[in-house]
Amino acid sequence: MIVQRIVRAALEEDIGTGDVTTEAIVPAGARAEAVILAKEDGVIAGLSVAEAAFRELDPEVRFTALCRDGDRVSRGQTVARVEGRARAILTAERVALNLLQRLSGIATVTARLCEKVRGTKARVVDTRKTTPGLRALEKYAVRAGGGANHRFGLYDAILIKDNHIALAGGVAAAVAAARDRAGHALKVEVEVESLEQLYEALGAGADIILLDNMDPATMRQAAERVGGRAVLEASGRITEATIAEVARTGVDIISVGALTHSVKALDLSLEVIEVRGTMLRGAAPAVGAESAPEDILR
Repeated sequence: MIVQRIVRAALEEDIGTGDVTTEAIVPAGARAEAVILAKEDGVIAGLSVAEAAFRELDPEVRFTALCRDGDRVSRGQTVARVEGRARAILTAERVALNLLQRLSGIATVTARLCEKVRGTKARVVDTRKTTPGLRALEKYAVRAGGGANHRFGLYDAILIKDNHIALAGGVAAAVAAARDRAGHALKVEVEVESLEQLYEALGAGADIILLDNMDPATMRQAAERVGGRAVLEASGRITEATIAEVARTGVDIISVGALTHSVKALDLSLEVIEVRGTMLRGAAPAVGAESAPEDILR
């Protein structure tokens, strides 16, 4: 349902009152076969989302994935084949590719970062710095790339940040208030910016401690002091160039906002390889022809 809702909203935004170019050029009865090609190396994610975009406009479309989410693909590789109504394929093309490219970009960068921390106990996780409305898909793409998910929203985990601490009057007071509300079911995580706050968080009984913008030397010292009494998360300005050093400090989790907030889309394209039916420039739909894509959305 989430995928359908996202895809439908994206198609409605793109199509509006109709795909005037495709309707002017492509007869309603024409059929086509197209392929989705990788234009660069990467990791694929979102094949079912792309399929849903085509299927929303042509429920009988044949979408054949030639790899699986999480697979590495090479430049020039055919990722999927699409066969169905030509109008539907052309009209859904951009939405399908936009989503597939973005999710694949997230999976690709996640896979690179996971490779950097291989051999350590650290796990690469995402954050809530996601595209509004696309969080479920983007967090799925992180998993496809080998990463793990942090909290999904404000409702499924307690994470006390600097502004919470300021309003509560300190780390200990914030943790105590959260613990009273959380009961036994929710773990309490607190963000700290210094070793002094770290000790306060430990004394207050925090389950998870987020080391915010600390240098690797301080993170290593924090890991030694904690000694396994709490889960340690590193966050803040962590890049592909620095993540391996951070992982070697002994932290358990490394959260990276850049997995989703500024990722580069993987370059993919759709190319029509076969057309069945006369393609006439300016052809008008015949009486009784199949419904145009925009009609299906209404």
